[in-house]
Amino acid sequence: MSRRYDCSDAVERSRGIGEAASAVRRGELVVLPTDTVYGVGADAFTPSAVQALLDAKGRGRDMPPPVLVGSVRAASALVEDLGTYGQDLIDEFWPGALTIVCRANQNLLWDLGETKGTVAVRMPMHELAIELLKETGPLAVSSANLSGSPAARTAAEAEEMLGETVAVYLDGGASGEGEASTIVDLTGVVPRLLRRGAIPEHKIRAVVGVLLDTDDEAGDEPDEPVDLTKADPAPEPAAPVGLGKPAAATDATDHDPATPAEPASGTTADEPAAAPPRPERPGDAG
Repeated sequence: MSRRYDCSDAVERSRGIGEAASAVRRGELVVLPTDTVYGVGADAFTPSAVQALLDAKGRGRDMPPPVLVGSVRAASALVEDLGTYGQDLIDEFWPGALTIVCRANQNLLWDLGETKGTVAVRMPMHELAIELLKETGPLAVSSANLSGSPAARTAAEAEEMLGETVAVYLDGGASGEGEASTIVDLTGVVPRLLRRGAIPEHKIRAVVGVLLDTDDEAGDEPDEPVDLTKADPAPEPAAPVGLGKPAAATDATDHDPATPAEPASGTTADEPAAAPPRPERPGDAG
């Protein structure tokens, strides 16, 4: 049976975060507020939990969820390469409504869906979300709504759509902007805007200079994201690595948020032969 916690009350907030963290460790789903819209999250490193998230929303593995992190350090552990402008964008817009799509760390054991070796990552500017993320570590998070429906701006709206598929609802009041995060693909030589959102395009251009647009011809892009799951002729690992293809990004906790965070932003899956330590769990901050 699901439970909603009123996080405007200090005691309820503390209890709710504790219960949400426990639910995540059990592989269950939780709903949390962010600076854009409400998101539904699952442990990014528990494949069955990620699948439960996709099932709850009614979406397929071809639309992997993005990953929310509680610190820049946690994000760094998830990606192989930030590209030329990744760090500059992080310094300028994180925490905040910017989702970046990068090549995923190939040494991580996870399965976010059909990601082609990339991962969409965002650090939200929301105290409650960050508090939970520092307890749980990276969460696969998508907007808290049924696929195709308007994104939830309150815990009540999220509960109306997702019901008992979610174990814990953290009610932090109405979400901030109510507008999806801006998504930028950093897997090519030149950054590409995948989705317009809360951060205006001109502000992104001010940091990166040249920015390909979603309307630009495919031939204009210097580099097509590499499908890391096919790059190595060696036997395929048990699971893929990374996030969904930039085009699928619509989710990251934003209108189908992260989107691509429904970051569609997608996120991914991976896995090496040996299981390395999981990046940032409680106590990892940074």
